[in-house]
Amino acid sequence: MLGRIEHRLRRFANRWLQRSRAPEPGEVFLHQRRVYIVPTHPGLFFSVVLIALFIGSMNYNLSLGFAFTFLVAACALIDMHLTFRNLAHLHLAAGRAGDVFAGEEARFELHLINRRRHMRYAIWIDFVGEGMETVAQVANVPGKGSSSVILSAPARERGWMQSPRVRLQTRFPLGLLRAWSYWQPDVRALVYPRPEEQAPPLPLAASRDGDGMAQAGSDDFAGIRNYQAGDSLRRLAWRQIARLDADLGGELVTKHFEGTAAAEVMLDLQTLPAGMDLEARLSRLTRWVLDAEAAGLPYALRLGPVCFDAAFGPGHQQSCLQALALYGKGEA
Repeated sequence: MLGRIEHRLRRFANRWLQRSRAPEPGEVFLHQRRVYIVPTHPGLFFSVVLIALFIGSMNYNLSLGFAFTFLVAACALIDMHLTFRNLAHLHLAAGRAGDVFAGEEARFELHLINRRRHMRYAIWIDFVGEGMETVAQVANVPGKGSSSVILSAPARERGWMQSPRVRLQTRFPLGLLRAWSYWQPDVRALVYPRPEEQAPPLPLAASRDGDGMAQAGSDDFAGIRNYQAGDSLRRLAWRQIARLDADLGGELVTKHFEGTAAAEVMLDLQTLPAGMDLEARLSRLTRWVLDAEAAGLPYALRLGPVCFDAAFGPGHQQSCLQALALYGKGEA
């Protein structure tokens, strides 16, 4: 019966302490009212022993017993002060959050800033929330310094992913008490759709020359030239690169072809089978964007009214993936 009551009280207290708050922008200061402190299980046992020592000293009128009891109690009070001071008056700031694909772990960078002279030891940091199971990271923050930690959380859905609520706690130095606080960082990660694992080949659309004849492939070798940004890695002239020809300045060179044009890829959401749901179609388009980029093929993307002209490169890939991640979400 007592166990049930304790469990319900603990759940109620956690819900009240973890009540939803808006993201906290900028640097956050852990003032005294944001730091909570309670005894741990060893701390409760220590309190029982201390009370037993006090009662025994009273019954037998032991002066040394009183002295020992008050000495141990004073140590406990000092431990309470040090535990609370180890966490209070910290400054917290959110760092970067990398973009990930759905099903991966989103990584959030968090900074702990200590503007006091004393060092902060053994501060454990983790995410809390419904269904959140993360490994806590420990940080020691030097006096007049800072420390950074990276926490991971599962990215289950595409779109913007707000950082989960952060819990900071410490039991330094004796472990008799636990001080903790909560923080909602104002940082979010962009989650791209999960690429389809067994996607069909790219929908190649051969380009045409001036006479309207379809061109595909590169059959007329015309020589080599210096590498230019956007050139396909498949066209690198490895033999010439290995020789490090002095006439070419020892730079990367690519094979040059005449009379042909590279095939372009048109990725259109509306051309995918109607039987596929939206998430499956976005997953396939994501896979095709990655495949076209890896092959060095220019690709265009059309998502309803949003259209990206044929191109390739890191910037074009990121723009397409972002559009796929936010399609239908009403987010920017």
